[in-house]
Amino acid sequence: MPQAPSPLQLLLLASILLLAPCASAAGAAAGSGVGVSGGGQLWCVAKNNAEDGALQSAIDWACSTDGGRADCAAILQGGACYDPPDLQRHASYAFNDYFLRAGGAASPAACDFSGAAALTALNPSRGSCVFPSSTSPKNGSFTGTTTYGSSSTELSYNSSWTPNSCPWLLHISLSVMLSFVTHL
Repeated sequence: MPQAPSPLQLLLLASILLLAPCASAAGAAAGSGVGVSGGGQLWCVAKNNAEDGALQSAIDWACSTDGGRADCAAILQGGACYDPPDLQRHASYAFNDYFLRAGGAASPAACDFSGAAALTALNPSRGSCVFPSSTSPKNGSFTGTTTYGSSSTELSYNSSWTPNSCPWLLHISLSVMLSFVTHL
């Protein structure tokens, strides 16, 4: 007859189940050849579900001299990040350059592009196409809304950013386990 698990075994199993999403996300990123930032770096990239029309409009604004003034030379023909069929990749490069020029992690609202962009800790660089990064803030949560441009036809940005919760889950689960073990 199988023996019932001890409270310590149940606590260990619960900790593993709580932390599994953190490990699988890191493993998936590592397995895909995309680097995960360990130094608190952030990139502003196009969302996977963003519509092509919205991405193209946002690229046009971000790269224009009377709009975002991002340096988009890398996504022009002959540039290190030029990849014509990949509009999302072009948008990500333009969004990231604009985000960095607008203050980077100190200005997370600059990475929204009407909901077409988001902050990520996954390095989108590939081959000779290198995306510069912004160092993320050490603590806190940022929420902001900023409108860029002088007319109602300009793009509006709204963004919320919160730090990764995996380190906190690890800390809490280890603290609970240590507390439980010392009271046996």
